[in-house]
Amino acid sequence: MTDTPQMIFVNLPVRDLDRSKAFFTALGFTPNLTYTDDKAASFNISDTIMLMLLLEPFFATFINRPIADARKQAQVILALSSPSRPAVDETLVKVLEAGGSEPTPPRDYGFMYQRSFEDLDGHLWEVAHMDGEPG
Repeated sequence: MTDTPQMIFVNLPVRDLDRSKAFFTALGFTPNLTYTDDKAASFNISDTIMLMLLLEPFFATFINRPIADARKQAQVILALSSPSRPAVDETLVKVLEAGGSEPTPPRDYGFMYQRSFEDLDGHLWEVAHMDGEPG
């Protein structure tokens, strides 16, 4: 058995690959050209999290069911940690400037501050900073 940390690859269907690449680049995600071509684009979110954007017809080759319209149905919320409350806000500024939207107001639970956004295809994301354990 190896001590290598397990990775997660988040695969999302997208309608316009170039627009989606520009959006996630504006958020500061690092393009990974090794897994990028005319049907898909890869981004390193961290050392153990990879984002895979696949054009809808290509995404469909990996599944045996219809692709949900993320603008109409919610299937998952992708949540990322953030090093500070100001960093959460800075991320949302980038999201909004890049064309994303903020569907709900910021939430402050005392121990956790979070903001939500929708990417260009309607996928739901959250960015949160946790100060410590809930009381």
